[in-house]
Amino acid sequence: MSTLPSSHLRLTAVDTETTVRIDLHGDLDYDNADLFLEAVTSKLVAHPRLRDLHLGCAGLGSVDSMGVSTLLMIRRRTDEADVLLYLEERTPELNRLLTITGSLEYLTALPSGAARETSGSGESRADTEEATPARPTGPDSSA
Repeated sequence: MSTLPSSHLRLTAVDTETTVRIDLHGDLDYDNADLFLEAVTSKLVAHPRLRDLHLGCAGLGSVDSMGVSTLLMIRRRTDEADVLLYLEERTPELNRLLTITGSLEYLTALPSGAARETSGSGESRADTEEATPARPTGPDSSA
């Protein structure tokens, strides 16, 4: 286990050959987003046989637009590396922000063409994730 330092965001990582879990503690914002992206990117590079990246969000504080942008960039990088991304233990505030921005489904769905592996209960991993359909928001939105 390693701890990656930051002034307002602490990342704690646990690595195996095929799985990395990073727990986030603090704010994911403009000041910390680059550090977070660098940490995740270095894990993707350091583990060529990586299959699963789990981001533990229970300790996550505020998230600004740069934090959302960073999560989207991480999703693109995991897709490119054929690594499944899991946003686990999401706070209600994070779920609300991702729903408002229309990114919840994208960040929590399995990439197209990914094998639907089953969990111990016989459900596919995609079926065990919470997902809320994205809806347009704002004054210019139309149904």
